[in-house]
Amino acid sequence: MSVRTTSSPSPEFSYVEDVSPGSGALPPRAWYASSDAASLSLNGSWRFRLSATADAEDDSFAGRGYDCGDWAEVAVPGHWVLQGDGAFGAPIYTNHLYPFPVDPPRVPTRNPTGDHLRHFDLPDDWPDVADAKGAAGGAVLRFDGVESCARVWLNGTDIGEFKGSRLPHEFTVGHLLKPTGNVLAVRVHQWSAGSYLEDQDQWWLPGIFRDVTLLHRPAGSALDFFVHASYDHREGTGTLRVDSDVDGRILVPGLDIDVETGQAITVPVRPWTAETPYLYDATLVTPGERVPLRIGFRTVVLEDGLIKVNGRAILFRGVNRHEWHPEHGRALDLETMREDVLLMKRHNVNAVRTSHYPPHPAFLDLCDEYGLWVVDECDLETHGFTEQAWRDNPVDDDRWTPALLDRAARMVERDKNHPSIVMWSLGNEAGTGRGLTAMAEWIRGRDGSRLIHYEGDWNCRDTDVYSRMYADHAEVDRIGRGQDGGPAKRRQLPFIQCEYAHAMGNGPGGLADYQRLFEAHERIQGGFVWEWIDHGVEDERYGFAYGGDFGEELHDGNFVCDGLVFPDRTPSPGLLEYKKVVEPVRMEGDGVDGVVRIANRHDFADLSALAFEWSYEVDGETVGTGVLTVPALAPGDSADVKLPEPPVDVRQTETRWTVRAVLAGDTAWGPKGHVVAWVQLWRAPRQLIGVTARRRPVLDGRGRITLGPAVFAARTGEPATVGGIDVIGLKLDAWRAPTDNDEGAPWQPDIRHGVLWRKLGLHRMQHRLDAVELSDDALTVRTRVAPAASDLALRTVYRWTSDGTRLKLAVSVTPEGDWQVPLPRLGVRLGLTAADRVRWHGGGPGEGYPDTDSASMLGRWESSVDDLQTPYVRPQENGARADVRWAEIGRGPDFPALRVEGGLPFWFTARRWTSEQLDAARHLTDLTPGDTVWVNLDHGQQGIGSQSCGPGPLPRYQLAVGPTEFSFVFSEINS
Repeated sequence: MSVRTTSSPSPEFSYVEDVSPGSGALPPRAWYASSDAASLSLNGSWRFRLSATADAEDDSFAGRGYDCGDWAEVAVPGHWVLQGDGAFGAPIYTNHLYPFPVDPPRVPTRNPTGDHLRHFDLPDDWPDVADAKGAAGGAVLRFDGVESCARVWLNGTDIGEFKGSRLPHEFTVGHLLKPTGNVLAVRVHQWSAGSYLEDQDQWWLPGIFRDVTLLHRPAGSALDFFVHASYDHREGTGTLRVDSDVDGRILVPGLDIDVETGQAITVPVRPWTAETPYLYDATLVTPGERVPLRIGFRTVVLEDGLIKVNGRAILFRGVNRHEWHPEHGRALDLETMREDVLLMKRHNVNAVRTSHYPPHPAFLDLCDEYGLWVVDECDLETHGFTEQAWRDNPVDDDRWTPALLDRAARMVERDKNHPSIVMWSLGNEAGTGRGLTAMAEWIRGRDGSRLIHYEGDWNCRDTDVYSRMYADHAEVDRIGRGQDGGPAKRRQLPFIQCEYAHAMGNGPGGLADYQRLFEAHERIQGGFVWEWIDHGVEDERYGFAYGGDFGEELHDGNFVCDGLVFPDRTPSPGLLEYKKVVEPVRMEGDGVDGVVRIANRHDFADLSALAFEWSYEVDGETVGTGVLTVPALAPGDSADVKLPEPPVDVRQTETRWTVRAVLAGDTAWGPKGHVVAWVQLWRAPRQLIGVTARRRPVLDGRGRITLGPAVFAARTGEPATVGGIDVIGLKLDAWRAPTDNDEGAPWQPDIRHGVLWRKLGLHRMQHRLDAVELSDDALTVRTRVAPAASDLALRTVYRWTSDGTRLKLAVSVTPEGDWQVPLPRLGVRLGLTAADRVRWHGGGPGEGYPDTDSASMLGRWESSVDDLQTPYVRPQENGARADVRWAEIGRGPDFPALRVEGGLPFWFTARRWTSEQLDAARHLTDLTPGDTVWVNLDHGQQGIGSQSCGPGPLPRYQLAVGPTEFSFVFSEINS
């Protein structure tokens, strides 16, 4: 018996810590499906055994005849930590910290290792199944994605091992196949040298998470091919050339093309763009097979300092997309991918950055089909090396360069035939170094038809665009004006924000302000919101779990939930805001003059696919509708369009026009009538409400004060009832449960308002009663609102008056002390026990805050109290309706309701828990609805910003402390 006395891995497992990309795999090639070459999906239920270390078990399981009867089962594609009800370990979430000691290329001894077994027979019609000697025909075995390192055996023969989790790997296996009883064995290690290159902001999830497929390769079949399909916008012609490793012919029936591979042909064509994604069906015919192609003609160039496609500069209205499903992690099916694309198209998104790895290839097919610009990003990130100032960073270490080049090649070769891809991205947050330069040089040598992106290269040594993350509005404006300095090369390049507007929790704010800058400066060609989806894991304990919920040693909490859609793909208010902000049709005008200016902000499409509708509203109610005739404006053109005469002309109340641009007919991505853009134009503004004080407050002998329809407690001056409606605890309120963007990110040097609010004690304000005064026409209550341990305060006076049926509250607030921080909110809060439904005239149907209210459409809306809540994965301030004129809250049509009107438009919030309870909750399941509905009527709200990773709210959206007055009118109504 031998005893190992060294900590080095045994030779049998040395591949785990080898910096090389692997061995045995075929060279990378284009990903495609054959029309007539057989294929066999090996997805499904696999037998599974988990070990704590890489070398806990030998490889005897890989041979035929091994008894795996006591093994568990897992689904492939899948991650084993998301299966087995916790028996197979748990997910780990870190943003950039490696969850293991940083000692490249070494990994921990404790290295969860999953042995997978799949038994299969070849179909009866599998070609060349076996000859007399038992040999099988040519075939390759393809793995589309395995995290993070795998070793593969077929029928007991070791065929190779590989790293590069989000990249395809193929192996020649035809000589090993048997007609029946084949045994495919795969050993997957969670940690490997490759893990150092895959430190993306996401869950660490080991397993075979993409398809496993056996592909027959008949003699004379296509090996690899490259479709070159350029477009000359001056001549309206496309030039097609398909280079193929195996000679053949290219057939394009729609263009009458029948040409040899390698031969170029130029013909008139319809070009491909993200707005007009025209694809030609074609076939590559070789002696051994026919391969269907979908060809899009387009040309991408860097010209005049701009990214141009087909001769036009483009503007990215983009998102960053991680692959995610709340139950299956990164194992996505086709319909989930299609749902993503359709949601993007329906919300005016035109571009995707595949953060931070190439997606499943089927997603790129969908981008080709429906039309999205794609920045295809390599499976590379070494962000954790920031903790040691980038010392030992693999991208600047020549030993790792072969692995980097392998990853670049596997991305480019797999995806090169997609017209949707306009840029290759070298990776993300990997510092700088010689390895990145080598990748850029290899990509340019292989594919000169696309541009190269990498955000970390601020000097643009290796890139064709100047790319940044989370530059604030002022810096973006300087860059747009050419005042940013930097190397001469960079100053001549276009600028994009590859990440901006961090969509974590409530937010992001400031989108409209960014978009105005993008559209104002030619050099700025848009950006990509971070990110598409919350990575919440479906969990019966919490609804959706996030970092730390699985007992991770290190984690970054809910930073993994920062998407424009919730984990179940329900659009968040942030996505609705983004849709409005980036809408490709701009409308503005004067409702009094009755003229609306309509501008086509598309880059390529005219407006012939849209119809325009108008409606006319009086006090929020629609009193007339019709169709507006608009010319099919070319991209960049605009026209003034006359609105009809108002159906009624009521000037003593609020009236306005609403104009909508909708799909004129069904499209591939949206139904007829789908709203693409809208605007509201004032005809007459709202009239200010007034209450003439005609009643005097009366003190009775039972400790009560009566004033008009209300009864107050004589000792405190607080209202107890308004009409027949009980009112609880009406007080000034300056606190909200901080949003993720209020809290900010720990590494940010800027002021983080949420932290300062809590330090100041705004969440524990004390209300001191100074006086309750009765006069002939008013009840006046004087208070001082302040936190303990501070001399800062808000002197608050409540003045109540009534005309007999209505009750007016005028509030004046005078700050004391040196306030250095804005307030979260300023208004009054009260409780109601008889409430479950709300009607209001104001912004809706969803929430809105000072810098997130572009999508808030004025109208009359109705909702249950429960449906007013926005279910952010980590509970926080949410659900405010903006620009509210009046709101009615009660128990439904058969019960009285409390009506509140604002002297000025206000924010309205109603929920079955207090802000303090909301603040204390870590998950939605922590919130228990109470019998009281707590209502906030806010004169002011702090903006949202994007400080969970980006800049905070702009100064004009901050709720500065100063002398303030506001008022509300209360009355009881019977529905």
